[in-house]
Amino acid sequence: MPKAAAEEHQIAGHTVRLSSPDKIVFPGRGFTKRDVFEYYLAVGDGILRALRDRPTTLQRFPDGIEGEAFYQKRISTRGVPDWIKTATIKFPSMRTADELSPADLAHVAWAAQMGTVVFHPWPVRAGAPDEPDELRIDLDPQPGTGFADVIATAEVVRAVLDDLGWTGYPKTSGGRGVHVYVRIAPRWSFVDVRRAAIALAREVERRNPAGITTSWWKEERGERVFLDYNQMARDRTIACAYSLRANARATVSAPVTWDELASAEPDDFDLRTMPPRFAAVGDPHAGIDDVAHDLTPLLEWVERDERDGLGDLPYPPDHPKMPGEPKRVQPSKDRDLK
Repeated sequence: MPKAAAEEHQIAGHTVRLSSPDKIVFPGRGFTKRDVFEYYLAVGDGILRALRDRPTTLQRFPDGIEGEAFYQKRISTRGVPDWIKTATIKFPSMRTADELSPADLAHVAWAAQMGTVVFHPWPVRAGAPDEPDELRIDLDPQPGTGFADVIATAEVVRAVLDDLGWTGYPKTSGGRGVHVYVRIAPRWSFVDVRRAAIALAREVERRNPAGITTSWWKEERGERVFLDYNQMARDRTIACAYSLRANARATVSAPVTWDELASAEPDDFDLRTMPPRFAAVGDPHAGIDDVAHDLTPLLEWVERDERDGLGDLPYPPDHPKMPGEPKRVQPSKDRDLK
């Protein structure tokens, strides 16, 4: 069968070329490059709300999800349309990169044309790349726990946010986890926001220590849901709302209401089911930009915890050692504890 010809699409005032539209991206379900491209157009308002003006790492699969993949953090000027916007970000090493910074839906479509399946935006805007405006709470199930445990943990997160007078916006991860996003004023550093995330996670853990943990070391987590506070460390990103995930079912990281979350099934949200859902109910995260919360209450919790002897927690292993950070030694291998 001859290959389908390349197509040209007019999107947000730009011409976006779609080459090899019949290339298979998700072999298990037969979804093609055109299917991925059209999916992102169908949920355009939603994914653009998640990506607009955010430096974004692209997880690309030029030969489909069963082929070789790579993360693109730098956008070259070579062969890239002159209308593509980028933003300069700083890694923990303080080296910089110019990442895609979607200004309109044409940027998303262009990335899909380049084989992007998963979008990983930073929790910052291009205008303030060192000051996060999005507090991300990552609920990560551990062996022995299931999605029902994650939902129960999310309800505790919701209760803590209610006590703060804050609005959180939940979404499925596209797998077995849940993410809760809170919009915050872009006034604090990554260090401050990460410490605030730790304080929030510790408060959630206090309310159900048998089922929830902030322990960085896997040997200490047990059969509990882990609150991954390090998703707020610099250069850590999460698949955004409406992003496809690179799995056999072509699931989506799906925004839901709190009421929907209670009965959600992650596999219900995929490349085929999300567009009609979006057309019918719109975006449950539509109001996320309405209020940017003041981080001060959580920073006060940080001070409270420090007075109680609870300081910083370990950073990811590839992150530079930070002032005040405890040892990055697995407890069972820490000779000082023996």
